[in-house]
Amino acid sequence: MDIVTLNARTRNETGKGPARQLRRQGRIPANLYGPDLDNMSISVSSQELERMFNSPQYAQGLINLVVQGEQSYDKTVMIREFQMDPVKDHYLHADFYEIKMHEKIATTVPVTTTGTSNGVEEGGILQIIRRELEVYCLPRNIPENIEIDISNLEMGDSVHVSELELPGDVEIPYDADFTVVTVVSPKMEAPEEEAAEEEAGEEGAEGEGEAGGGGEEEE
Repeated sequence: MDIVTLNARTRNETGKGPARQLRRQGRIPANLYGPDLDNMSISVSSQELERMFNSPQYAQGLINLVVQGEQSYDKTVMIREFQMDPVKDHYLHADFYEIKMHEKIATTVPVTTTGTSNGVEEGGILQIIRRELEVYCLPRNIPENIEIDISNLEMGDSVHVSELELPGDVEIPYDADFTVVTVVSPKMEAPEEEAAEEEAGEEGAEGEGEAGGGGEEEE
């Protein structure tokens, strides 16, 4: 299995000042940690990070992190968290978590659909209730997505998590047999919308009554 590679460097200085200096150099501060690894301060290239996200090899979220420093080494990791500047859309920080290829991990994968539902062709609406699902499996077996064939779904039909066909050792931990996708009639949504409008109208009327009462108290 091919895993995308990302280069990193160890760093000794921490804090806002050194972090700003790194970003001016086109790099961002990052941390590397894991169950058998002390928290390490590293930095990665913003451009390399962006290329990694766009790489097809990153579909499974696995990264071969090559750390360069006094002693160079590489680790198989996943991104646990990263921060972006909401205004400038720049990467600010990243956390990498070391994983063991022989130990199962929990991660999320997107839900996709294939085919055209009979219910949708008859005017129904396809609703994807869960666009991501948590899976539990070995890192090498993380699927790119959970694909659901909706061709046989009629109006009112649903697909529940217990009905999903999963490859290999992939498991989806769940306590309740929740709905993943469903096809509903447009008529089913109308009463809900009307009820919401009526409720909003009632709340508005109550608010007016309360405001009037307040005026009487002030007098």
